[in-house]
Amino acid sequence: MNVPHHDHTTALGTVTGTVFTVAAQIDSQDYLKTVVLAVVGATASFLVSVLLKWVWNRIKS
Repeated sequence: MNVPHHDHTTALGTVTGTVFTVAAQIDSQDYLKTVVLAVVGATASFLVSVLLKWVWNRIKS
């Protein structure tokens, strides 16, 4: 059985080039804003999970 070999170097080069081009266009303030929003989102998600677990345990008992 003959299995075709795929060369992914062109696709990888294109994706890498695109990522670096976009990264160069973004200001450092945007990176900071992204980090802050990620921390706020993760914290909110964690707190909601803890609250729902507490509510679920109160309902069960």
